[in-house]
Amino acid sequence: MDSGNTGYLLLASALVLLMTPGLAFFYGGLVKAKSVISMMMMSFGAIGLIGVLWALYGYAISFSNAGGPGYVGLDGFWGINLGNVGLAGPYEGALAGTAVAPANWPELAFVAFQATFAIITVALISGAIADRAKFGSWMIFAGIWGTLIYFPVASWVFNFTLGDNANAAPFSAANFSDGGWLTFGLQNVFGVGALDFAGGTAVHIDAGAAALALALVLGKRVGFAKGLSVPHNPPFVLLGAGLLWFGWFGFNAGSELAADGFAAIAFINTLIAPAAALLGWLLVEKIRDGKPTSVGAASGAVAGLVAITPACAFLNPGWALVLGIIAGVICALAIDLKFKLGFDDSLDVVGVHLVGGLVGTLFLGFFATGAGLIYSGSFAQLAVQAIAAFSVMIYSFVGAFVIGFIIEKTIGFRIKNEDEIAGIDTVVHGEEGYVLTDVKA
Repeated sequence: MDSGNTGYLLLASALVLLMTPGLAFFYGGLVKAKSVISMMMMSFGAIGLIGVLWALYGYAISFSNAGGPGYVGLDGFWGINLGNVGLAGPYEGALAGTAVAPANWPELAFVAFQATFAIITVALISGAIADRAKFGSWMIFAGIWGTLIYFPVASWVFNFTLGDNANAAPFSAANFSDGGWLTFGLQNVFGVGALDFAGGTAVHIDAGAAALALALVLGKRVGFAKGLSVPHNPPFVLLGAGLLWFGWFGFNAGSELAADGFAAIAFINTLIAPAAALLGWLLVEKIRDGKPTSVGAASGAVAGLVAITPACAFLNPGWALVLGIIAGVICALAIDLKFKLGFDDSLDVVGVHLVGGLVGTLFLGFFATGAGLIYSGSFAQLAVQAIAAFSVMIYSFVGAFVIGFIIEKTIGFRIKNEDEIAGIDTVVHGEEGYVLTDVKA
């Protein structure tokens, strides 16, 4: 067992966990001042609930019996090889797309790493229902959606075993011996498996589609209109974006599960693609609105991070820059779709995460090194990327809509309009985000 790679994986896990508090700041700064506690609590609620569910059965559904047949890896209640905690022999099968021998880290390190992915994915959805959701109903939705949607999708995408050629590039057909249907299953049909290095489908398309479904279930905020609601704290937004970007290096480079050349490619692409997307978003703002904004800079960086997530180890840096620019421009334009189509996605989860995830996933069909259309002359990779992206999108949307609809029609998901106007923080949590005086009324 390699202590260096084990330490690398544990550090990456801590970085990814930091992303959820970063998301809380990012989302918290975007809402009204009297909604900031509610918004941030939905992220912290996801940490508590999904962290526990992952230990109880989430990992078992997503990753145990790695590479085994079927849609999920369920293999006992815990699903964790408790003998492999660093005191016993090495784990026998690789658990993710890596060219590193699986004995280089204990299984529990991987359990922890993937737990943080599950947490951030659920938390991302909450931005679509800001200002109007009951906290208890959100927690019920988060638990059910995580169980029925995220855990199986993680198995579809991430749960596969290396082939005999452990030194092959991650996108090579020689790299799969069996696994989830979006990787090994599609490879059996098309000769190539879906490429998603760190979660463009399983995280961002998954969460973005669920966000759209919940926005439709809960309906529009009171007085919903373009320009009506403005971010109450842009410094929070910038702080949150900075924490997200910092943690995203663990998210992307950490997905190699080892400190090696693929991790280095993922790392540099995670730096430059969001930087390019930031510039692309600001350019759109300057042309469209006349002024580049701090919120636009933060949103552009996040859009670039989303787009590069599935592609970070499969593109050379030149194509990563191109992807970043494209994602920044497209996502900046996509956030206005909610006004044209009439759905209230409060914090643009659909425009940034669903659209950005689709852009990054489909981009690989054209430009993935050695596999994309321009390198191989084949449309096979593009077809596989499209199947993976839209399969996850449809599954997540339908599942989230049904779950949200049942909650809304039974215990209620949305707060009363008068409570929304008065301020959700005091109504739901009995707290205020900003207390400017100690004098009691």
